[in-house]
Amino acid sequence: MDFLEPMSLPVSKKREFDPLTDLKDLLQEDLKEIDRVIEQNLKSSVSLIPTLGRHLIYAGGKRLRPLLTIASYRLFNSKGNEAIGLAAAVEFIHTATLLHDDVIDKSKLRRGIPTANELWGNQASVLVGDFLFARSFQLMIQSNNSHVLRILAEASACISEGEVLQLSLCHQLDIKLEDSLKVIEAKTAMLFAAACEVGALMATHQTNATALRVYGQNLGMAFQIVDDILDYSANEVLLGKEIGTDFREGKITLPIVLTYLECSSEEKSFFKRTLVDHIQTPDDFSLALQILQKHNGLTKSYALAKTYGQKAIEALAGLASHPIKELLQSLIEQSLRRTS
Repeated sequence: MDFLEPMSLPVSKKREFDPLTDLKDLLQEDLKEIDRVIEQNLKSSVSLIPTLGRHLIYAGGKRLRPLLTIASYRLFNSKGNEAIGLAAAVEFIHTATLLHDDVIDKSKLRRGIPTANELWGNQASVLVGDFLFARSFQLMIQSNNSHVLRILAEASACISEGEVLQLSLCHQLDIKLEDSLKVIEAKTAMLFAAACEVGALMATHQTNATALRVYGQNLGMAFQIVDDILDYSANEVLLGKEIGTDFREGKITLPIVLTYLECSSEEKSFFKRTLVDHIQTPDDFSLALQILQKHNGLTKSYALAKTYGQKAIEALAGLASHPIKELLQSLIEQSLRRTS
């Protein structure tokens, strides 16, 4: 199959168009190989490491980041396999950050199941997260590409900086909008950007890789903002997770930041009690939602998500027509539709 030879989706029963599922179907053989590499690199003589690692990696996540890596590669190269190890490295980086996040946030559930720190304790979770970071760098080195190594190393450092920034702001309600966006960029968007860029870079020249980086960066921003919105507006049955988790954990996310700017003194006192002092009653989440709706915090957040989504679509505009390009564009639209 040559660079621009059309790729066709596997024949399946008629269903509602779902770009994420279609992308996974199109790249299913690559995803199987990525899973093989992940499993191989989870091995350790210390049995707790693969046990704890598998608990989170195979807990039902979308595998969106490694999917973006291999999709960005296949957009320009239909035959090689140079991006397989990098996709696995990206998943290890993401999983390591989740393990550390859950410890910092004292989370008890992720994707509806007990977190690793809840089952094995904070120390084991942090150390296995460190192991996965180390494994990711071993996989990066195998690419034999210093530029790729630099991109993923910088993304890893940026994620850690984002964690520290978020921690430093966790007791502040009057967060500046730019600081809130910096946290989203560092914790989420940077790895999306790096995942797309390194995949494209292994297959083509820098111009195309830069376009994919811009796409991934803006997809990551839109994706995380929508996630923050969903915690206050999602249908629990459709989403498959409990709403209000961010509020109950005292997380000051973008909808809260945009709402707080318009709050009365009484409303500000309410958010201080519930989010900073962590004193909550069963009715507080409903009241928080009313305040967010009153000041259009969710609507303003969604407008920002749409702006980033449009930038992501524009980033792909100059690339040649390809089924993967169309699915990547549709993935933006699907991410934005999650709030409806």
